[in-house]
Amino acid sequence: MKTSCLRLATVAILAAAVCAAHAADIVLAVHGGAGAIPRAELTAEKESAIRAELEAALRAGAKVLAGGGSSLDAVTRAVVMLEDSPHFNAGKGAVFNSDGINELDASIMDGHTRRAGAVAGLQRIRNPIELARAVMEKSRHVMMVGAGAEQFARSVGIAFVDPSYFRTEERWQQLLKAREKEKAEASLPLPAVAYYGTVGAVARDREDRLAAATSTGGMTNKRFGRVGDAPIIGAGTWADGKCAVSATGWGEYFIRSAVAHDLCARVAYRGDAVAKAADEVLAGVAKLGGDGGVIVLDADGNAALSYNSAGMYRGTIDADGTVSVAIYAD
Repeated sequence: MKTSCLRLATVAILAAAVCAAHAADIVLAVHGGAGAIPRAELTAEKESAIRAELEAALRAGAKVLAGGGSSLDAVTRAVVMLEDSPHFNAGKGAVFNSDGINELDASIMDGHTRRAGAVAGLQRIRNPIELARAVMEKSRHVMMVGAGAEQFARSVGIAFVDPSYFRTEERWQQLLKAREKEKAEASLPLPAVAYYGTVGAVARDREDRLAAATSTGGMTNKRFGRVGDAPIIGAGTWADGKCAVSATGWGEYFIRSAVAHDLCARVAYRGDAVAKAADEVLAGVAKLGGDGGVIVLDADGNAALSYNSAGMYRGTIDADGTVSVAIYAD
C-alpha cells in the first residue's frame, strides 16, 4: 500500500497533517495555488466550483494515463484544464501586473529524458503550458520570453487570443486593492496583498515515468518584467527518474531555495520520503521569509502535497480512480 499525504508543513504556529491512505498507487496530483481564499470569503458556490474543477483536471489527466498516454501528456492535459478556469491564477484567471496587463509564465519537464521547456511574459497565448511544451519538443532551447516566445508560438501553430480574454472582474478588483495597499504601505518592498498563485500537475505513467508542469499569472501588481519561480526549471518545476515537483507560492524565495530540484535531490541522494523532503524544503523557505507549497510524486506512487500557507488548492487521483481534493488543512 502506498500513502498519499495532504500535508501542512510545520512552520511557525502553523502545524497540522491530513494523510489519507490509498490501496492503489497515486498516478496524478494537481494544485491550484497556495495561499487559498480565507474561509470567511469563500462562498459555498465558489468552493464547489473550485473543487469540481480540480477533480475535472485530475480525471482528465488520469484518463490520458489510463489510455496508455505518457506522464508528460497527462500533466499537459491537467494543466490546460486549470488554465482554462477563471478560478485559478493561470491562463484565463491570471492576475494583472501594475500596468493592468496579464503576463503569463509556464514550464514543463519530462523526468525520463530531463527535457524541459519554459516560457515567460506571455500576453496572448491561451494555454502557456502548450507553448512551454513546444519549446521543449520543437526548438533547441529551454526557455523563451515575451515577444520572441510569441513569435515562436506562431511558427508552431500555438493558439493565440486577444488579451481581453484574460480579463476577469475579480482579478481587476484585486489589482485595485493591491494598488491601494501599496500606497498605504509605501515602505514595504511588495504590497501586503500580493495575490500570488499558480497551477501545476505531477504524474506517473504505466512505465513509472514522471513529469511535472506549472503555469501562472504571477503576482498581482508586479512590475519591471518580474518573473517568479513557475517558469524556472529547478525552482518551480522539476522531474527526474525519482521525483516530480510543481511548486506554488512567493516565487522569489522559491528561486533562492531552488525548491523543486532541492526536494528531488533529497529523494535521490539521501533516500528521503517525498513527504519528509517536502516539509524540510518548505521549512527552509519559511526561514527566509517565504511561504507556499509543493506537490510531489515519486516513481512508486507516493505523493506529498505540502504547504506552509493558510491553504492550498490540491488533489490526487490513484490508479483505481479514487479522487481526494482539499483546500484547507481539514
